[in-house]
Amino acid sequence: MTNPIELLEQRQLRSDLPVFKAGDTVRVHFQVIEGQRRRVQVFEGIVIKRQGAGVRETFTVRKQSFGVGVERTFPLHSPKIEKIEVQAIGDVNRAKLYYLRAKVGKKARVREVQQGAAVSSTRVEVEPSADGDEPVDKQPVAEEPVAEEAVGAEPEAEEPAPADEDGAEAAEVRPKARRSLRRRG
Repeated sequence: MTNPIELLEQRQLRSDLPVFKAGDTVRVHFQVIEGQRRRVQVFEGIVIKRQGAGVRETFTVRKQSFGVGVERTFPLHSPKIEKIEVQAIGDVNRAKLYYLRAKVGKKARVREVQQGAAVSSTRVEVEPSADGDEPVDKQPVAEEPVAEEAVGAEPEAEEPAPADEDGAEAAEVRPKARRSLRRRG
């Protein structure tokens, strides 16, 4: 026999929610009821925690409003939440970001994940074969550009360093060595 409470909870779970975690910046569109009127209020901030499971799952969003930190906890599967938009994906190593409460201004920001060309993938087109038995994979053929230097060209000679007004050659400028961040001792 299945538990009737579990069946009721399964029906209340929402399936239209985006994937997000602590550290992500989200915009929560929440219905606010004021007397006879209903309006949608948008709350944008950093998710500092997610807790619970199933219908009881909640998440807390924190933002700075006029220099004051404001946190709001939302039930994840609430019918009053119209939609949740993920604005940025944060690069954090913690599940609960309570340390942001002590930070103010630029120090309260979370580093964003860098999304570059390495994430993209090629798309494979599938066309049916002439026989109609099996589809044939048609992959785009990528032509590699040929570098002009690689095809029998001689390497160019390096130019000498320009001379100063005194006639002495300019010394090579080396950057200072970075100190190790690790404490010794």
